[in-house]
Formats: sequence, C-alpha cells, structure tokens
Amino acid sequence: MAKNDFWVKYANSQFGILWAFVQPLMTILVYWFIFEIGFRVVPLNNIPYILWLMCGLIPWFFFSEALGNSTNSLIEYSYLVKKVVFKVSILPSIKIMSALFVHVFFMAFLLYVYFLYGYEPTIYIVQLLYYLFALCFLLLGLSYITASCVIFFRDLNQIVAIVLQFGIWLSPILWQPSLFPAHYLTLLKLNPMYYIVEGYRDSLVSEVWFWQKPEMTLYFWCVSFIIFLVGVLFYKKLKPHFADVL
Repeated sequence: MAKNDFWVKYANSQFGILWAFVQPLMTILVYWFIFEIGFRVVPLNNIPYILWLMCGLIPWFFFSEALGNSTNSLIEYSYLVKKVVFKVSILPSIKIMSALFVHVFFMAFLLYVYFLYGYEPTIYIVQLLYYLFALCFLLLGLSYITASCVIFFRDLNQIVAIVLQFGIWLSPILWQPSLFPAHYLTLLKLNPMYYIVEGYRDSLVSEVWFWQKPEMTLYFWCVSFIIFLVGVLFYKKLKPHFADVL
C-alpha cells in the first residue's frame, strides 16, 4: 500500500515521481547558494557547509513530508475507514513508509556527496539506522494525533503547515547551536527534532555515539513515548466517530 501510495501521488504529472526528488534537491541548492555563496558561511569544524547543511535538511524533508501526508491519511483513505473489516490504524504508517522511499534515496545521495568530498565511512554511520527508527517512532505518534483530530477540525492542516514552516528555523538545520546563548539553547533543545538533526550529524561528521548524550537521548525517548501514548489515546477515543463524520 505504501508503494502504491507513492506512485499514485505523482501519477497525473508529466514527469511522475521525478518531482519527489527535484523539489528537495532545488531546496538544498537554494539554501547552499544563499548561505555559502551569498553569506559566505565558512566551513564548520572543517566540514564543508554543504555536507553540514544536508545532514540537517534531509531528515527534515522526511519529517515534514511524512507528517503533512499522514495528517490527511484517514481523510484520503476515507473509503477504507468506513469499512469495519479494515485495520484503519495502519493508514498513517503507510504515508510514513511512502515518504521513506524518498528519504532512502536522499540518504544515498548524501553519502555520495560525502564520498565526493573525500570522506570515508566510519563505524559511526551505522547509528543512522537508530536515528531513522527514532524519527519514524516520533512521526507515528504525531500522526496518530493529527490524523485523528483533523477529521473533526479541518483547520489543523493549516496549523501543521505553519508549524512546519517555523520548525525548520527552530531546529539546528540552518544554524549552529553554538551561536545561541545557553538559556536560549536549552529552550531550543526541547524540540525533539533537535536530537534527530544533531544525531544525523553525529553519525556522519561529528562522530559521536548516541549514548554519549544520555540526557538528550533520555529526554527524546520520554517525549516520544508520551506523544505516542497520547496519539494512541486520541485514536482510540475518536475512532468510533470516524466513519460518521467522514
């Protein structure tokens, strides 16, 4: 179903699934041109800015696309929601898996650029799988909340879009954490995506294991489990009314 969802999304366009890859690539190039060419950002810790930037943008692309699509999953597949025999709870995860196809491509592309700049893989690269799992778990909990609520409050779509617009600036994607005073940085670390973005960079450029950040790791998983439990609660409470409202 995830594979079919991915193909159907671009079935009516002339260039098909190419649009799934062109838009993120153009976004990366625009940010790279603005910050490295325009603002002349220097290499960060001897790491080329384009690598540092891509390590933040690529997980964010996956997060924003998966959350935006999974929010509408129950509405889009309303004909399945109305069928009692269908397990409706898998619909948000279908959207997440559909977005994962593009993410896997961009992870391969990131590693290719990584090699072009003369960097060789290290053992730290294996923890990308850990951070990807952590990101998917966070997305699943959030999607249960948003997908369940948007049926009754359609304006939630716009709210999610606005939050995602702010989110790219509230996560350490385009800026260095060291630029902020300690008290502001503490607030920014409350964003779960802070842990994910820094984790991708730890795996590829900083070479830091996730257990070397015990406080951040514990905080992320506590928040993610709370979000997941709240999402399951919302889903169970609202599920009996899905078919009637749709």
